[in-house]
Amino acid sequence: MVGGIISFSLMAVSGREAGKVIETAELLTWRGAIGIVIIVAVLAATGRFAEVKSARMPLHLLRNIGHFFGQYCWYYAVTLIPLAQLFALEFTAPIWVALFAPLLLGERFTAIKALAITVSFTGVLMVVRVWAEGFVSEFSGGQVWGMLAAIGFAMNMVCTKKLTSTETTLCVLFWLVIMQTPMALIVAGELPMIPPTPWIWMWVLILSVAGLCAHFCMTQAFRYADATIVTPMDFARLPVIAIVGAVAYAEPLLWNVLVGGVLIFLGNYINVRFAGR
Repeated sequence: MVGGIISFSLMAVSGREAGKVIETAELLTWRGAIGIVIIVAVLAATGRFAEVKSARMPLHLLRNIGHFFGQYCWYYAVTLIPLAQLFALEFTAPIWVALFAPLLLGERFTAIKALAITVSFTGVLMVVRVWAEGFVSEFSGGQVWGMLAAIGFAMNMVCTKKLTSTETTLCVLFWLVIMQTPMALIVAGELPMIPPTPWIWMWVLILSVAGLCAHFCMTQAFRYADATIVTPMDFARLPVIAIVGAVAYAEPLLWNVLVGGVLIFLGNYINVRFAGR
């Protein structure tokens, strides 16, 4: 989980820095291409190509469509709104899972899940400050992209939950880079722009490596510990990125984002801790 927190924070900073020069779709193309090289090298070095399966391709495709949509929205939003606000909105993804799971996984929609969704949505309203100048004027721009990213990540979570019953982490990561690289290339409509300076190259490389590390660390965390342990640790990303944003970009530490983030976390924790009741 510590590795995951570091990786997600590096993704945010590198995405913002590289995104100043490279468009989002082109940035995701580079991330996918570099990811292919890394994953193939790891599979070759460890002799684990046998883990790459193709029996559940429709589910892999659905997962990667959702994840690519979420990633595109996330990397676009990271250039528009404060980092802490984006991370707080991202934490609504498990709540969207609670809404999708009854339809896609056949799970029951319980009173506990309804309470969790209500608490988390209250946190969202705090984060986007709907009381300030009216809903339309406040909930716009990067905040919309941040919420759309959370919905895409929710689809990814639901599909990943089904895939991990039969697929290994390396298999999931292999199909992630193989499928999402052409998706990014299609959206870009052309070959990606070559990073113009070593400085931008550095951020693109950090982004690519951190993205794979984040997926790997989070998956391994859920293998080794219960969700009731992993979820509170994952929430540590919010204060960490708030400090990074304040130090690196002079972003103010807004009380509404932190309080809203706490409510979003509380809703998630209620959903995880009392699941099935």
